[in-house]
Amino acid sequence: MPNETLMTTRGHARSSTLDTPRAKNLALILLAMTQFVIVIDASIVNVALPSIGTALNFSRDDLSWVVNAYTLTFGGFLLLGGRLADLLGRRRMFMGGLVLFSLASFAGGLAQSEAWLIAARAVQGLGAAIVSPAALSLITTTFAEGSERTRALGIGGAVAGAGGAAGVLLGGILTSGLSWRWVLFVNVPIGLIAAALAPRFLVESRAEGSAHSFDFPGAVTVTAGLSLLVYAVVDAVNSGWGSTATILRLAGAAVLLIAFVVIELRQRDPLMPFEIFRLRTLRGANIVGLLIGMSLFSMFFFISLYLQDVLHYSPIKTGISYLPLAVGIIISAGLASQLVNRLGFKLPLIAGMLLIAGGLVWFSRVPGTGGSYAEDVLGPSLLAAVGLGLSFVPVTIAAVTGTEPHEAGLASGLINTSQQVGGALGLAILATVANSRTQGLLDAGVHNASVALTKGFDRAFLIGAGFAVIGAILAALLISSRDSRQHAEAAQHGESAVASATAG
Repeated sequence: MPNETLMTTRGHARSSTLDTPRAKNLALILLAMTQFVIVIDASIVNVALPSIGTALNFSRDDLSWVVNAYTLTFGGFLLLGGRLADLLGRRRMFMGGLVLFSLASFAGGLAQSEAWLIAARAVQGLGAAIVSPAALSLITTTFAEGSERTRALGIGGAVAGAGGAAGVLLGGILTSGLSWRWVLFVNVPIGLIAAALAPRFLVESRAEGSAHSFDFPGAVTVTAGLSLLVYAVVDAVNSGWGSTATILRLAGAAVLLIAFVVIELRQRDPLMPFEIFRLRTLRGANIVGLLIGMSLFSMFFFISLYLQDVLHYSPIKTGISYLPLAVGIIISAGLASQLVNRLGFKLPLIAGMLLIAGGLVWFSRVPGTGGSYAEDVLGPSLLAAVGLGLSFVPVTIAAVTGTEPHEAGLASGLINTSQQVGGALGLAILATVANSRTQGLLDAGVHNASVALTKGFDRAFLIGAGFAVIGAILAALLISSRDSRQHAEAAQHGESAVASATAG
């Protein structure tokens, strides 16, 4: 096994100054803020889409690619980004990804055509795929396993979990108050400041001895395979799941991913050492992470449409309506960190998935006429928020439990990939279900478009709830109860040690 190396620009004295509680807290603030920006960028443009379409003369079919271009490159390059962080340096890749993300955001804000904007969004996704696993692996390597890491991952999970809701809120405020271009420009100062602060607050680390040999064939095949898979999924709504184009893309993705497996089994220094899957809890966490994405990420899409197309909310009012959801996620993620320390990560994860299912079933009862935010949206939003907080934090902790330090970037890339691919797959499936149901009702003679639209949403929410229930069942079966108990015992032991040191 390669050894873990810590590298700093000013030697050991510099490293020790970054190992104090205050320094670690500052590092966590920087990493959490960065994750927040990366996550909200997947949703911040949703409210701005009508304005973008008008300004740049987008066709209705092409407008979805403002979101899909980001999702495609983000999901496709995450695994590569995580491994690059391990091999080339986590802080280095964190900073480089932030600069790329910021420059692409600036270019997108200046866009004068739809091709320009879509290309900028794709490069944004590439930057995000480099930053996100690097940030998560920096948390894993900076904070000791147990209560310290649980707290850090809990805060990171709260910020990331709230990012989807906060993105809609911020998008509405910026679009209404300034211009759609500011949903992209806002990233620039944040990203560049975070990159400039990284050498001050973060210690460089990488796996020693691996940077001199890079698995280029494996990198090409897995990135191309995942990118083609995500592309096939997100475009299936337009092309159709049974279309020749979708089938060929899925087949091509399967061939590339099979080729990746063959290459990795023969490589001396593989991009993804398959022995990482020896960890039962890691395997289970990634499967559950996929189902979290499938069940919940599309909720933001459908609720945004319901608020604007059925309740006729303005962009800024739609954004503000997500505020209770964002606050609920932050509070419940903090609670999840405490529960994980006491109970382990398995029980909170199962409970969270069941609460997500309950929230989605409740959402499936939204009426097509006579509905209101207070009666039909607020309650299920809060229930889903608690479920997301209770599931997102434990699944992230479970996904890195038992990994070696040199595997941190790989494990972080895997769980991010699972959630992003799950989100793309879930949205494609549920959007197809919703559109088919709505069109069927209109063809059958239903004249009220709002009723037909809402009936489509209702069916999609119920299927999403089914994904969440399956996730709860698989969490119970696939995640090790022993690993969960040991995590709780280690966390409580760490808390006792800290208390004893403080008392002494």
